[in-house]
Formats: sequence, C-alpha cells, structure tokens
Amino acid sequence: MSIAENKKAFHDYFIEERFEAGIVLEGWEVKSIRAGRVQLKEAYVIVRKGEIFLFGAHISPLPTASTHISPDPVRTRKLLLHDHEISKLIGKVERAGYTLIPLNLHFTRGRIKCEVGLAKGKKQHDKRDTEKQRDWEREKQQIMKQNRR
Repeated sequence: MSIAENKKAFHDYFIEERFEAGIVLEGWEVKSIRAGRVQLKEAYVIVRKGEIFLFGAHISPLPTASTHISPDPVRTRKLLLHDHEISKLIGKVERAGYTLIPLNLHFTRGRIKCEVGLAKGKKQHDKRDTEKQRDWEREKQQIMKQNRR
C-alpha cells in the first residue's frame, strides 16, 4: 500500500532499476507518515562513507507530537540496504553517472519502506517525447471507447 509517490521523478528521469530500502525513523515520524503527512517532491538520495541517506523528504510533525522533543521535518534519514546492493549502487552512481531518486514510500508487512530508483536524467526533448506518447495513448483509449459504442 503506497503512502507517498514522487511523480516528478518519472517526469525528470528514466528509471533503470528499483530497490526497496528500510528507513531509520523516529517515533513521531512514523506517526506522521501513517497520517499521510509526508512529501517526497524535493527529496533525493546520496551516498556518504559507504552508506545511503535520504535528503529533503519532508515529514510534517503532528500537532500532538510529544513536547520533550523538537521535531526536524527535513532531517537526513539513513536508508537500510544489503551490502551487495549498496556496493552495486555506489559503483553505478560513481562510474556510470546515475542518480538515486526516492520513488515512493509504502508499507511492507507493517514496516515503512522507501523504493529507491537508479535513474538517468532526461533531456528536455525526452520529456517532450514522453508527453507526446502519453497524449497519444490517451487519445487512442478515447477512440477505442467511442468505437465500442
């Protein structure tokens, strides 16, 4: 079940591979995510010292958050992956010019997971081609629907 999607990622990048990663969260963050108060639009993933981190994901604290903590909505969160996945991602990002993008947050067996995509950036003409293709698919569906009547 999806919690939050990063629709901008599919517009700006070609997604080559997908990886499911766990996230290190605090208690108030889990409650806010379950309430749907999370945004991935400006988020990105970076590699630092052999570990992978989620930057810029905005998790709004609930007004009922505890008074003894000071929540930071855009703090850096560590992503949890297997060693072989991390080494594969590091190799692709450093050598092949790929980018790591958070695609969505979802539940897997009660746990909150982040789907990370290994992506290449689209040029402006690629974005236009994608838009034309999407429009043509929509028109085809409408024509097919009219012909059935």
